[in-house]
Amino acid sequence: MTDIVYLNGSLVPRDKAAVSVLDYGFLFGYGLFETMRAYQGQVFLLDRHLSRLEAAAARLDIPVAAPELAKAVAAVIKANGLSSARVRLAVSKGEGRLTPDPDSCKKATALVMGEPYRPYPARIYRNGLRAVTASYRRNSQSPLSGLKTSNYLENILARREAKKTGADEALLLNEKGTLAEASMSNLFLAKDSILMTPDLSSGILPGITRGVVLELAAKLGIKAVETEIPPEAIFEADEAFLTNSLIEIMPLVEVDGKPISDGKRGAVTARLQKAYRALVRKSLKSR
Repeated sequence: MTDIVYLNGSLVPRDKAAVSVLDYGFLFGYGLFETMRAYQGQVFLLDRHLSRLEAAAARLDIPVAAPELAKAVAAVIKANGLSSARVRLAVSKGEGRLTPDPDSCKKATALVMGEPYRPYPARIYRNGLRAVTASYRRNSQSPLSGLKTSNYLENILARREAKKTGADEALLLNEKGTLAEASMSNLFLAKDSILMTPDLSSGILPGITRGVVLELAAKLGIKAVETEIPPEAIFEADEAFLTNSLIEIMPLVEVDGKPISDGKRGAVTARLQKAYRALVRKSLKSR
C-alpha cells in the first residue's frame, strides 16, 4: 500500500489516517466503494465510476461530491508517484450513534487509497482462469442488489471457497438458480458468436467493464444479449470470459473442473480484448 491517502479533504500519511470507531462503514458496512485501474497515472473511465458511486450513494442517502473525489483520486496518484495502479475510493455514512441510527450521522467519510498494480502476465490472458460454483447465492431481491457496498463479506467468502479448491474465481447463482456473476467480476458467455451476460435483474453489479464490453460488441457487430442464463449454459457455450476494471477481459476456460468448450480462449474473447486495450490506449492519447 502507498504512503499517502486522502481522508475527508486532506492528504495524510497512511499510518496517520484515522476513522472514527463509530463510523457506520466500520460498524455496519454502511458504505460504498469503487475499485479503479490507472494506466500511466490516469484512471480509466473515472467519470463512469463516479457516476455509479453517485447513483448508489443517492439510494443510501450518503452525500458525495464527485468533482472533489475526482481531484482526490488525482492527488493520491500524484502524491504517491503511481503509474500502473489500483485505486480504491470508499465512502461511508460517517460517524453516528452506537445504536443504529443513520440520522445521527452528520458527515460522510471519504477515503482514497492507491497502490502499484501489476497485471496478470500475457500467458494468463491467453490461457485463462478457472472457477468453481460457490455454495453462496446472490439475492436479486435484496435492496443492496446492484450496489458495490462495503458489506463485501459474501464475495470474500465465495472467493475463499474457490481458493480452497485451487480455483481462481467463484461463480454465484442467484436465489432462482440462474447465473449471476463471479465474486469480483461479471460473467459473459458466447455461443455461435452471440454474446450473453446475466441481466441486471439477476442480482448483479452493473460493472463498468461489463458496460464497455457491451458497447464494444455493438461496434464490432457482435450481437449481445442481456438475459437470465441457466448454469448449464456454461458448458453449452463456445467460450466464456470475466470482466472487471482490474483484469479487463479475462478468458474463463474451466468451471467445477470441467472445460468450457475446448478449454481455450475463444475468438470473440480475443477480439474484445484487443478492442478494449485499443480503447485504453485511445483514452491515454486524448489526455
